[in-house]
Amino acid sequence: MTAADRQIEQRWEQLRSWGPYGLLGVSVVLAVATSELMDDPTERYVAGALVAAAIALQLWWHGTRPRRTDCGRAPSRTGTVYYIVRWVIAFVLTWINPFFAFYAATGYMDADELVPGRWRRLGLFASAVTVAGAQSSGLPPTGPVHWIVFAALLAANSGLQMVVAHLTEQEEQRAHERTETIAELERANTALQQALDENAALHTQLLVQAREAGVADERRRLAAEIHDTIAQGLTGIIAQLQVVTNTPEPDRARTHVAAAMALARDSLGEARRSVHNLAPVALENDGLPEALKNTVAEWSERTGIRAEFTVTGTAEQLHDEVSATLLRIAQEALSNAARHAHATRVGVTLTFLGDDVILDIRDDGRGFDPLTVPERTHTGGFGLDGMRARAERIAGSFTVESEPGQGTALSARVPLVRHDR
Repeated sequence: MTAADRQIEQRWEQLRSWGPYGLLGVSVVLAVATSELMDDPTERYVAGALVAAAIALQLWWHGTRPRRTDCGRAPSRTGTVYYIVRWVIAFVLTWINPFFAFYAATGYMDADELVPGRWRRLGLFASAVTVAGAQSSGLPPTGPVHWIVFAALLAANSGLQMVVAHLTEQEEQRAHERTETIAELERANTALQQALDENAALHTQLLVQAREAGVADERRRLAAEIHDTIAQGLTGIIAQLQVVTNTPEPDRARTHVAAAMALARDSLGEARRSVHNLAPVALENDGLPEALKNTVAEWSERTGIRAEFTVTGTAEQLHDEVSATLLRIAQEALSNAARHAHATRVGVTLTFLGDDVILDIRDDGRGFDPLTVPERTHTGGFGLDGMRARAERIAGSFTVESEPGQGTALSARVPLVRHDR
């Protein structure tokens, strides 16, 4: 319920609480002013007693009626008895003096809260009888014309009140339906907010799991690479040195020492290459945007191909793994453009978009059919599959768009994981 609705309900409540007192006061003033209508002193005494009873009845009801809730005040047996007694008092007073019909009209104001169900219309009809009698020059009617006028006024009053009651019931029904709809929407909004919170927590959990999975995968890759290169080289060095220690021939010893030194140099190169792959030198002192800018500029200067780098969105400090992944993808894409695309122009764009980071590399080279690209071999380069694997390792995606003669567009989209320091 809005503030305006509550204000209207408050005014209605004040009218129902103090309206009977006001209408009774108006009736008493008019009755006193027209006291000649009460010729018999007994009628005056009876009217005075009934006015006192009406005041006492109002005071009693004002102190005992149930509290109003947001759904209104439900009719009760006590309220129905109060309505009937008040109608009887008003009817008798109107019989004595027609101007007491103002007090009788209070039955129109609160029948919906005092009389339950189908009996409500009967209560409105009873109040209409009293008011119509006063409008037709008092009760009881005298003569046929008076009866006809009374019947017409009764039909008009009761018909009008029935229409108003019907419209009021429909409005109450609509208000009840609106209240239920608002409550249902609030429950749905609460459930939706809970679902959004759960999705956000799940998204964070997936990012953490993806990062942990990427770290584990990178460790397995490095372990295999070290085993296949450095460890095997060290094993060969040990074997060559064992031969040297066991041979007395200087020439043969020098040959094996030279072989050991060659293996050591190769192993050192492999170690440096592994370290270089693990932590890109370009990211040692710069963030990803600056590292990409320098990489693109150096590549353009080295190859003679025009290249442009653009950053869109608000740049943020990314997690080392995210920065390294995107830099490696950019380096491999530029290398492919130089070796295979025969491009004259390359554009690299880094976009910070909400919870994602997007790296786009476009060239105007000869293009190719992505469906005809052969699978990567162990002797080949990093390739498209390797770039896709890097992006997917950190819960990202990698797409390729190209046609023969139409250039190539590569796009890597990964979650925006901020620097953890």
